[in-house]
Amino acid sequence: MPLPAVRPVARKGVAGEAADRIRDAILSGELPAGAALKEIELAGQLGVSRGSVREGLVLLEGEGLVVSEWHRGTWVRELTPEDVDELFTLRTALDVLAMRTAAVRARNFDALDEVVGAMKLARTDAERVALDMKFHDAVYAATGHRRLIEAWQAIRSQVHLFLLARIVGDPAYQGVVVPGHAGLAEVLRSGDAERAGCAAEEHLRGSYAKLVGQR
Repeated sequence: MPLPAVRPVARKGVAGEAADRIRDAILSGELPAGAALKEIELAGQLGVSRGSVREGLVLLEGEGLVVSEWHRGTWVRELTPEDVDELFTLRTALDVLAMRTAAVRARNFDALDEVVGAMKLARTDAERVALDMKFHDAVYAATGHRRLIEAWQAIRSQVHLFLLARIVGDPAYQGVVVPGHAGLAEVLRSGDAERAGCAAEEHLRGSYAKLVGQR
């Protein structure tokens, strides 16, 4: 399949930047689940060596965004039912702790309000999903809990894939993403840890139920 237009990297030979550009294409939906990732084609588009692309793909494999197998090549990960179940249960545990902790520790929620404002102006579902992720990044940052933030970062890219899959064919997403996240911000402002934890679990349960219903 033809590769989407991908921005050339600023400095040739930098695997991390190559990984950034490929990641952007995957998480924007330009490179869909199951798409083959060919080193020669990507190297030509990005203006880097095949070695840099290869190293970049290894980084993305570590994030769980791509899968590589000997003699079969590399492709964008397709989430299995097992992947979905594991991501849901793990993310629920992390998000409940993050919301409970942020409700108690955080004092400034301006970053969350800014993201909700941006959601109102988003033009595509891919943009809304990116802002959805940015919102939860801000929640984790507000916890001040280093290890919790690191645990979130370890699954963040796969959660992004989860959300992209969740909104496919779902016209309701545009209508619920703003009030849903505005509601989470309001709960955090209450300072009620128990209420915040319950809100996180309810928020995620809706996404999980929708994705399971699409199987």
